[in-house]
Amino acid sequence: MGADRTSAARFRVANGSAAGSVAERAPKVLLIGPLPDASEAIGGSKVTFFETVRGLQGTGLEVEVLNTTRPRANRSAWRKRANDLAAFARTIRSVLPRLRDAHAVVLNMSVFGAWFVVPCLWTVCRLARVPLVLRFFGNGLLQGVRKAGWLTTNVIERCPLVYVETQRLRASLDAPNVRWLPNARDLSVCRPPNRRPLTKIAFVAQLRMAKGLAEALEACRRLPADCRLDVFGPRMPDTDMSLFDGHPKAAYGGVLPHEEVAQALARHDLLLFPSYWATEGYPGIVVEAFQAGLPVVAARWNDIGELVEHGRNGLLVEPRSAEALRAAIARLFDDPALYERLCEGARDTGRRFRSSYWYPKVARDLLTIVTTRRALAPAG
Repeated sequence: MGADRTSAARFRVANGSAAGSVAERAPKVLLIGPLPDASEAIGGSKVTFFETVRGLQGTGLEVEVLNTTRPRANRSAWRKRANDLAAFARTIRSVLPRLRDAHAVVLNMSVFGAWFVVPCLWTVCRLARVPLVLRFFGNGLLQGVRKAGWLTTNVIERCPLVYVETQRLRASLDAPNVRWLPNARDLSVCRPPNRRPLTKIAFVAQLRMAKGLAEALEACRRLPADCRLDVFGPRMPDTDMSLFDGHPKAAYGGVLPHEEVAQALARHDLLLFPSYWATEGYPGIVVEAFQAGLPVVAARWNDIGELVEHGRNGLLVEPRSAEALRAAIARLFDDPALYERLCEGARDTGRRFRSSYWYPKVARDLLTIVTTRRALAPAG
């Protein structure tokens, strides 16, 4: 989806025949976060926020979106910081006039920059008497909050709701306002049944070395004759494309547009996700693979084990180990019955991470916050 970096993109909700009157009565929620942009590398946070916007449409809320996408890929550290500061200033400037008719604000963000974004936005919302809800992407919240200090921690405790991506984070924070909101998708295309297993393996991620690219390529050098590895994803600054030179089994397929992910997964039989990226949470591509009926071989890293259950919907291996990855792939080749059980487990897991289940729950939470705020507001 193309996105305007300087203005808000509006997503109007209309339920029933009298769309205009419904929009006037419906509580209005301002969603703040990054939307996919064709000019930038598409990461998990952008796709997740896009799914959030789409998931909250048609739930009884009027939704307005403030897009915070800014240039980051392949830029120096100081340019990234400058872009972050400029994006923050634009966000605050854009939020102020929209608070007049907003009933709640939902800030969707990673932990990067939380130390100044969260307190500033909370102060603005507090002055306007509009509740601020926080939703954190990924798995770096605890470390990020510790670095951010007491101010951000205090603000997080004062927000009516804080959504986190993994169960461990929810348990670690152990506060009544913290709730689990996993990465969710609604993939509509499934892998055709009764295909010969394991002829095509996929690796889909930003091409960072910490995503396990080198390990995946090394592990797949000696695949059976009719099996290949297809690698998809945007090149990042540390990508070593020479790893593909002379590779007997792997091919780089370029950037996979979000709207083509379903069809691409349907053409494959297994997803490799050997990432040891520092803030990895519940990777969206893993959820999508499950919904397409693909088992996943992933690194035992952060909280990925909450999503990829070893022996049920995939296999977990030691991070940074091409040999462990190769052994897991070989195990699936040698045990077709295990592979089929993992396919069934993948489909079952995919059903539990449907956007159509999770975002109506979020809408109910937001409606409760708005209703409570109206009830506590002084008369007149």
